[in-house]
Amino acid sequence: MANFNKVVLVGNLTRDPDVRQTPGGMSVTDLGLAVNRTWTDRNTNQRNEETTFVDVTCWGRTAEIAGEYLSKGRAVLIEGRLKLDEWNDRESGQRRTKLKVVCENMQM
Repeated sequence: MANFNKVVLVGNLTRDPDVRQTPGGMSVTDLGLAVNRTWTDRNTNQRNEETTFVDVTCWGRTAEIAGEYLSKGRAVLIEGRLKLDEWNDRESGQRRTKLKVVCENMQM
């Protein structure tokens, strides 16, 4: 079976974008996105809400646009792919992982 890695999220930014440059001159921006889900419990008829926090990385011109026009609290739609980051913790030396979204398209 073929593989498919696509994510579409709509949420609000949890912090202002942080635009920086790689040594090669490419722009990169990290975004924090809060995505809310609401549902009603069938047994109690009580309304529930759940928030998921997602880290998003934008590259190139998309990163520059995010830095210019986005700010904390602003709604945004992100299309992208999942990526697993792996590193060794500096303090404990343990292997750490984090799942994030690499932005391929953004709508404000």
